[in-house]
Amino acid sequence: MRIGIANDSATASEALRRALAIGGEHQVAWVARTGADAVRLCRDLPPDLVLMDLAMPVLDGVEATRRIMREAPCAILVVTAAPQDNVGQVFRALGAGALDVTATPVLLGRPGGEAALLAKIRTIAKLIAGAPVPTGSAAFPAPAAPSGSPVARLVAIGASTGGPIALARLLARWRPPADTAAVVVQHIDPAFAGQLARWLGEQAGVPVRAIAGGEPVEGGVVQVAASDDHLRLTPERRLVYDAHPRDEVYRPSVDVFFHSVARYWTRNATGVLLTGMGRDGAAGLLAMRQAGHATIAQDQATCAVYGMPRAAAELGAAEKILPLDNIPIALG
Repeated sequence: MRIGIANDSATASEALRRALAIGGEHQVAWVARTGADAVRLCRDLPPDLVLMDLAMPVLDGVEATRRIMREAPCAILVVTAAPQDNVGQVFRALGAGALDVTATPVLLGRPGGEAALLAKIRTIAKLIAGAPVPTGSAAFPAPAAPSGSPVARLVAIGASTGGPIALARLLARWRPPADTAAVVVQHIDPAFAGQLARWLGEQAGVPVRAIAGGEPVEGGVVQVAASDDHLRLTPERRLVYDAHPRDEVYRPSVDVFFHSVARYWTRNATGVLLTGMGRDGAAGLLAMRQAGHATIAQDQATCAVYGMPRAAAELGAAEKILPLDNIPIALG
């Protein structure tokens, strides 16, 4: 991959150069010292991927990401010092179109930073290449009789690139009623999943909880997947994590969760597929529609990246294709 580095620190830029040189499979296309330079270089010398710092002069990483996605779209990985201390900026960058986030290797304070960075890059390379995505539907246990539950309705939401901001906006306009469970699968590093739940609760003013694993679906609450293992709904209507399928590019996989809802949820349900790169969630949304559930995909005009919803539309998986602000109305 041809990789652009956007970082005003010479030390951090050199650490990134060294990390990319370890495998010998990546080429540094350019180094930008300001966010404005990164936008210009993405237009003039388009890379396959940009390693984007958050704190930069002229334009910060959030605004640079937003402009790149508007003017010269390409894959962006946020690589910044102590991302856990800048949660608001991290989620705004992910909302603007960045794919993922990791810490700058030289500032991790422990060995293995280069390996973590290269693992993120390998995953993004698979997404860019359009690697085939397993549906995960073959690995379910045999159905069992469900236990009683006061929850009459389940809203299953999947999101990826641009998802945090889209979720915050949706949840600011829609609160699950007491008899409705809302479960979110967002592609995000598990180190930030708990922070995502807290941030969404602060932004939207609704009860949001990270899923520990094993708890039942809960009415009136938004429950968020918090692992890079896949979230599944069990026949007893509990939420559990499963490492399989291990070769799944997307972790946690929206498809895996949607398929489990299609198989085991016998009451009223709605599947919602929001902005994201790739095809994850499309096949699962189709399974939900074929099981008789309502299905919604976000429209192109309001997506940060029109990948996952486009795939759902192409499959005929979405009963409704709506602008983001119309989805809360449709959920009722």
